[in-house]
Amino acid sequence: MIDDMPGPTSRIYFSQRLRLHYVDWGNPGKPPLLLVHGGQDHCRNWDWVAAQLRHDWHVIAPDLRGHGNSEWAHDGNYPMASYVYDLAQLIHQQELAPVTIVAHSMGGNIALRYTGIYPDKVRKLVAIEGLGPSPKLLAERAALPIAERMAKWIDSTRALAGRLPRRYPSIEDAFKRMQEENKHLSPDQARHLTQHGVNQNEDGTYSWKFDNYVRVWPPYDIPQADTEQLWQRITCPTLLVYGKESWASNPETDGRAKHFTTAEIVTFERAGHWVHHDRLEDFLKLMRGFL
Repeated sequence: MIDDMPGPTSRIYFSQRLRLHYVDWGNPGKPPLLLVHGGQDHCRNWDWVAAQLRHDWHVIAPDLRGHGNSEWAHDGNYPMASYVYDLAQLIHQQELAPVTIVAHSMGGNIALRYTGIYPDKVRKLVAIEGLGPSPKLLAERAALPIAERMAKWIDSTRALAGRLPRRYPSIEDAFKRMQEENKHLSPDQARHLTQHGVNQNEDGTYSWKFDNYVRVWPPYDIPQADTEQLWQRITCPTLLVYGKESWASNPETDGRAKHFTTAEIVTFERAGHWVHHDRLEDFLKLMRGFL
């Protein structure tokens, strides 16, 4: 349950000339805790976690560029390096280091890379299914010639350029789509995520807040060996959390765990990709013990 105290305050910071949004749950005298959401999501998906931890932590949850109430990238490009820079800027500008980070999915990927770059700036780290594509998927991508990868990216981006954001006749229709995406969500959870995840259009319909261009993965990234080198540089206590019913590849079985020196892997039964929603109370219990 979300507590009955006043909700968070909306704040703005700037990164690479973009106007980015985050929410601040108050309590600035407490240690800083960053909650970083995943792709096509928004900062208010952490509300249940933030409400329970706000008394002991100064909780801040950003909207990634192109997501939530943050500005969309002007050129429609969303490389991982820019996401990492945005996180670095928020931590730098608000003087949060050494900071504790809990992050989900793409947010976990961003947080892991940041921590590898600045291991002394992160006190503890929790990444929920945040290691990115599986080794199998990465190998399949790498097997494609660069010309084919670039052509696929161009075709996908061009298709999105002509794709208007989906419009739902009512917020109830958007709510039903949210329920379809994650069967583990309670009706209250799905409604809360929907209410904070949509904008109402001028014609009265509703559309998701995120930029459609975030759906396209860039045609190239830093080499996987460099990503693994960043993982190896992480020195703080780290939890890698996975849901047993998720599509994500578990590093305990796919070999990626060997690149971490301080990480513990925790797997939740009866949970999919959104462990912090699917098993909220058990996840909070894990967090309190770890943090």
